[in-house]
Amino acid sequence: MSAIISSPAASLKSNTLNIATDEYGLLTDLYQLTMGACYVSEGCDRDRASFELFVRRLPDGFGYLIAMGLAQAVEYLQNIHFTSEQIEALQATGIFANADRRFWELLKNFRFEGDLWAVPEGTVLFANEPFLRIEAPLWQAQLVETYLLNTINYQTLIATKAARMRDAAGDRITLLEFGTRRAFSPQASLWAARAALAAGMDATSNVLAALKLGRKPSGTMAHALVMAINATEGSEAQAFSAFLEVFPNSALLIDTFDTIAAARNLAKKVKSGEMQVKGIRIDSGDIAALSKEVKILLPDTEIFASGDIDEAEILRFKALGAPIDGYGIGTKLVTGAPVNGVYKLVEINNIPVSKKSSGKQTISGRKQIWRSFENGIITGDRLTHISELPQSNEQPLLECIMHNGELLKSLDDLDAIAQRTRNSVKSLPQAVRSITELQAMNVAIAEVLLHQ
Repeated sequence: MSAIISSPAASLKSNTLNIATDEYGLLTDLYQLTMGACYVSEGCDRDRASFELFVRRLPDGFGYLIAMGLAQAVEYLQNIHFTSEQIEALQATGIFANADRRFWELLKNFRFEGDLWAVPEGTVLFANEPFLRIEAPLWQAQLVETYLLNTINYQTLIATKAARMRDAAGDRITLLEFGTRRAFSPQASLWAARAALAAGMDATSNVLAALKLGRKPSGTMAHALVMAINATEGSEAQAFSAFLEVFPNSALLIDTFDTIAAARNLAKKVKSGEMQVKGIRIDSGDIAALSKEVKILLPDTEIFASGDIDEAEILRFKALGAPIDGYGIGTKLVTGAPVNGVYKLVEINNIPVSKKSSGKQTISGRKQIWRSFENGIITGDRLTHISELPQSNEQPLLECIMHNGELLKSLDDLDAIAQRTRNSVKSLPQAVRSITELQAMNVAIAEVLLHQ
């Protein structure tokens, strides 16, 4: 049976899938809308519901996660709506033929009117701890699930990996985000760049992301430039000279042919005063060994490494004493095992609810995360019902960000989030932040939550 819509009224068909703000309403899974129509038929669509977004378990090898994506979530909740054209297109599918007329009125007049509770971006979180909670009319809280999961899951993955890379590299090493060509889509590359910067990376090569975020893009060159000028003008050296003439402070990519030979030729020109070389990049080969040889030849030149770099590789280079000043990181930053966040109903009309499925149980009730410290180090978290009072040394993590659909305060800028991320990681016990021999953080779950 064909699923193609052939009705003339279905006028949304397009050969491009770029996302406009006007399309947020339809950027969801079908079952969010079919459940909404069912809620309307049952007369429970306006019941007050609370959904929480959390992970049941951390990705393998991770001792923590860095919460990220709140800015995009807020922008979505502030702008989600349905146009008359979109409503007509939905009607033309025939899927909603038995839907109550009031369902269409709800779509026509949609404005998010709920509350958003969330932890600030850059906060360390662990399994079962909510990144955010939506408290809203049932059908609205249901509708926003898909977009929020997509946003929080992906940006949290990027931010956590970036934070781990920063922790492995230390504070003085330059980290550049080079992931645009490997991100899961062009739009995803923009938010990946933001998440990386917000988690402590110094710059991004994504020009659009950088300029939209008020940053200067950063990058070097590709092997194609060296190969093209070498083939047409006769030498790799001419490629380097041509590039530095236009971009005198840029790093040169020296591994197109013979890394050490290129470094020797550059060293001769530097010694003669013919050229200044601020930086070089090595993208292949035994980078640790090559970097040591290059440093002898070009002692005053910064060395950047790239090519499937991750936090484990950074630690390996450090252990080998490689004189690397910075890393360009792409594939291992913007791809990888997913953060498998879920979005589950925890209360409706103040009635706690939970899922009992084997291996996928959830914890009922609206929650608060209470965090305690000793000498600046996290000693543990408590997950409680929101009605429970804190102990003397505890701080709450979840804050009310939006009330009745209105933003309560301005969101943090990238520098503030990056500082929070770094402070959050430094506040972890060493065994929890370890990349090679990690231990899980203790999260105590209040008994009342487990027995509701």
